[in-house]
Amino acid sequence: MTRPITNRQREILTAIVESYISTGEPVSSGMLAQSAFANLFSSATIRHEMSELADAGLLEQPHTSAGRIPSAEAFRLYVAQLTEAQSLPGTMRTDLQTHREALQARIDTSFAGVAGTSALLERTSHVLASLSCGVGLAIGAAASSDVLEHIHFSRLAPRRILAVLVTRSGMVRDRVLALDPETSQDLSPLQLEAAANYLNTHFRGWSISRVRSELARRIDLDRAACRQLSDAHTAIDANRLWSCTLPPDSVQQPSVYIDGVVNLLDLPAGLDRLRSMLSALEEKQRLVDLLNAYIDTSEHSIRVVFNLEQQHPGMAGLVLIAAPAQISGDSAVAILGPKRMDYESAINAVGYVAQLLQRIDTGQSTPPSP
Repeated sequence: MTRPITNRQREILTAIVESYISTGEPVSSGMLAQSAFANLFSSATIRHEMSELADAGLLEQPHTSAGRIPSAEAFRLYVAQLTEAQSLPGTMRTDLQTHREALQARIDTSFAGVAGTSALLERTSHVLASLSCGVGLAIGAAASSDVLEHIHFSRLAPRRILAVLVTRSGMVRDRVLALDPETSQDLSPLQLEAAANYLNTHFRGWSISRVRSELARRIDLDRAACRQLSDAHTAIDANRLWSCTLPPDSVQQPSVYIDGVVNLLDLPAGLDRLRSMLSALEEKQRLVDLLNAYIDTSEHSIRVVFNLEQQHPGMAGLVLIAAPAQISGDSAVAILGPKRMDYESAINAVGYVAQLLQRIDTGQSTPPSP
């Protein structure tokens, strides 16, 4: 868009966008003249303003018919108006407030009884898909950023140890460790208990990756300081057991949850385009990169992104509505759907789910009981 538009043009453009979302058909000046605008503007005025909007790059003519459809820039302007109106105190109509409260109550009910990071993120993707005509996405932080709550070691047999690790998010990991007889001494139950106590005392509340690097630093670079904190042998045992419990190559990839891909089957797209869309969604790392490119985890703002074909040709015609979420580290939730969607509901759903996950993560609230 090369120039600002007038308030009258804004009203007409909003009516065109909402008509196109509702019907999927190009909108003509005659159609608008027969609508609520009949008592506001003449047919000639509407036709002139639509021509101006087309010159500004806000309307497109898909074929030789008289109707026009909104451009990506028009959708951006429409969404900006929605978010601006919602942010101003006292501007929300009673019916919109009622709709928002009903939406939030439905989301609360959908999360009833769900606990643990993985289960919450999986439910998030399902809820966002069910509330929209698109795909629900939830991307969790890499496991290495999870937070230690408790670790326990048990001796199963000579040189065989069971390690059980519980994270702050409620995830439980267990692993049977086999100590190398050529390089490692066997450990008694008292030594295992001392190693677990050392980790639980000094590192509860730390991210897993930070514990690993800090133990390596204390033992390898400053053994004297390590002895002041705890017995050196215990610390070395703790480090060795910790390293065996969580090998580095097992905790680097974020978790990606996708639901509602079947919704894309309802889009008026050709078979080749549908295949391209599905191919883009199968590349989970691409989805991670997509969200990382458009959201800032240090802020709480919701992003609405058009022209996704610039990221992947298979995403042409799709829109991303995404927000950062804090649950066991930096995460993200999103809806990936067609341009013809209920933007108000989708934006409210993504924003509320992100807030709900953060409240659960910080202990401010828990999912209601079923």
